[in-house]
Amino acid sequence: MFGRMMNNYYYGKSGKGDFRKEDMPSTRSQLFKDTLRTRFASLIRLNLIYMLIWLPAMVMIFINFGNIYNDLANYDRVQRYSYEEFKQQEIDAGHEFTMEEADYVKLKNEKTDIASYVYSSVFYLLLYLFPCIAITGPATAGVSYVTRNWARDEHAFIWSDFKDAVKANWKIPLVISSITGLLPLAAYQGWITYGEMSKNNVILVVPQVLVVMVLFIWSISVTYMYPLTVTYDLKLKDVIRNGLLLGVARLPFSIGIRLLHLVPFLIYIAATFFFGMDPMLALVILGVYYVLVGYALSRFVSASYTNAVFDRFINPRIAGAKVNQGMRETEDDDEDDEEEEYSEEAEK
Repeated sequence: MFGRMMNNYYYGKSGKGDFRKEDMPSTRSQLFKDTLRTRFASLIRLNLIYMLIWLPAMVMIFINFGNIYNDLANYDRVQRYSYEEFKQQEIDAGHEFTMEEADYVKLKNEKTDIASYVYSSVFYLLLYLFPCIAITGPATAGVSYVTRNWARDEHAFIWSDFKDAVKANWKIPLVISSITGLLPLAAYQGWITYGEMSKNNVILVVPQVLVVMVLFIWSISVTYMYPLTVTYDLKLKDVIRNGLLLGVARLPFSIGIRLLHLVPFLIYIAATFFFGMDPMLALVILGVYYVLVGYALSRFVSASYTNAVFDRFINPRIAGAKVNQGMRETEDDDEDDEEEEYSEEAEK
């Protein structure tokens, strides 16, 4: 009984169609809304698998953000209050107070710029995130394959198709995710290093901007790379080249889809900085969203968008490739009209 329940939960029920021919959507927006509505529960189940590979990154972000927040809060209170006031605040909050007055005075008189501490903390956060992000590539390929099919209104089993896509496509996505994990660290260090050097030589502002541009172009292009990997038989250099070309050629849309993925984080920023919500509480709420559906929903949005891009720029150039899958074609409408006319003539 339990085995049958798990099979139904992760594999779904076969032989169940989503749309009849006459009910098929005729526009991309209709296709997205219809498939999202019918697949939302499945996205939650898929997310339960996908979030496991992102769990190390989530834990690392939560721990580091918590440490940074607590240290900055303590630094701020030490600067504002006397030792006795600071000690009493800690006791009132139920914290065990172990700081000696000499350590308090040392911290209060410390001349180190707090920005230096923040820069160092962010560097180590990005360093620890590098391997956490690098290992996500194969799983992202599996999720990209499943969500690509769902976005086309095609069937895909949650577990078996995910597993098969990972086995068939793990090499290229692993390289892509490794680059994705390394670039933020390299760009951040480059920005800081060239920024310091540019104080003495203004021409070094150029490489400082270039490292950020490289990160920006990669971030908008990686949207296309995983779908390209699971959809076409391409080598690594061709996946990266086509991803970069599409990212730049479709620049406004590429930026738009990336900003759409950042909406939950932007809400987190607004809640903490503009509405006064406790940063750690807001971070927990953000984490719950990603644990429930955030990762899979993000991939489904990307799949819906990239399906449309591939249908416009790639599939028409491939002999026999299908386009506009899941949508009602004009030819279908013409056939329906002919059938109605034939029916009316038969009745007469």
